[in-house]
Amino acid sequence: MHLRRPLAVLLVAVALPAAAAEEPAAAGASEPAGIEPEFVRPLVPIARGRNDSNPVWSPSGDLIAFERSRGDNKEIVIVRSNGDIVQTIHHQSSAVTGQNPFFFPGVVEPTSYNSGISWSQDGKRFVFMSNGGEGNYDLYLREPDGRITRITTDKEKDGHGHWSPAHDRIAFISGRSGKGDVYLLDLATKTTTRLTQGDWPYLYPQWSPDGKRLAVIQGENENHDIYVLEPGRTPPAPPKALSTWRYDDLRPVWSPDGKRLAFYTNYNPAGDPKTWAIVVVAADGSDPTEGEGLAARVVATEVVPDVERGPAWMPDNRRIAYVRDERQAYNPIYITDVDSRTSTLVRTGTKMNHDVTCSPGGLIAFRAQVDQWDQVYVAKLKDSRP
Repeated sequence: MHLRRPLAVLLVAVALPAAAAEEPAAAGASEPAGIEPEFVRPLVPIARGRNDSNPVWSPSGDLIAFERSRGDNKEIVIVRSNGDIVQTIHHQSSAVTGQNPFFFPGVVEPTSYNSGISWSQDGKRFVFMSNGGEGNYDLYLREPDGRITRITTDKEKDGHGHWSPAHDRIAFISGRSGKGDVYLLDLATKTTTRLTQGDWPYLYPQWSPDGKRLAVIQGENENHDIYVLEPGRTPPAPPKALSTWRYDDLRPVWSPDGKRLAFYTNYNPAGDPKTWAIVVVAADGSDPTEGEGLAARVVATEVVPDVERGPAWMPDNRRIAYVRDERQAYNPIYITDVDSRTSTLVRTGTKMNHDVTCSPGGLIAFRAQVDQWDQVYVAKLKDSRP
């Protein structure tokens, strides 16, 4: 049985409700006029017959890796910020001598699925998830010379790898415990350590900028909460909850200075589970974890959440770029000021935007739809200096 769709490779499915509201939010009279970017351009030439998505900047901002779907296959493309292609990864494990794939249905499959990119701090390598054209999903490294190295081999699925910005360590999720737990792979010693023992599955670990803490989500169905782990703490400490209410909280992302965390939530006063917002809380856990106290930390409403990534912090630690749920405007990109809670339209001229991410220098990469095909764009704001 082939795993055809992106969510099928997750260890535990995260069912995101449809983000579009029934009616677009009306613009208020006091809404800012908008930001005119210095430029907005396709990262690579626009072409039909493929869908490009999920751009991920290297730490220096000189490279972008993104996912490209062609039919059921998904490859990874590495390009320079000017659009020059460096490498295309369509990983296919070598067939074992004497084995015919015809006799191993569900073990060897022709579809190659590669996704979930996370760069090393030096920008020379990255980790990603691939089935290698086989039936199981493992973690692989793209080496500095372009070679692909397999780094996990468990019979259960491994994914959601995130590279520590301080060490050659990768946090990831594995089903080897019987559900989704967080594991830590030390590349130098080649040792793997289990970090969580929870009753509910964990997903999407994200290292803090100093490499000392991990933000994760835990839960199931439509009720996930945000937790912070401290893998190197002695004595070990239990996961610290940053949200504990009945709403669905997803994809926490650290501010560049590590002081705050932003995440998606479907909390809203109307109680509509299809209406999403962005919450920003103190990373030390000093903010309320539920009720009116946490609701007061909402910094943007009518948000389109992306299952591929969380809110996109700008390098100034006070602004977040996101996609707004406005059907008539084809889901435009906005930037919210976390402190003032004001949102400003970014006039990119693109439609059906998703996967927004910011480089360390303030460039914005995102995907947008052109003639029913997804393309990756890059935009520079006039005030994009950190």
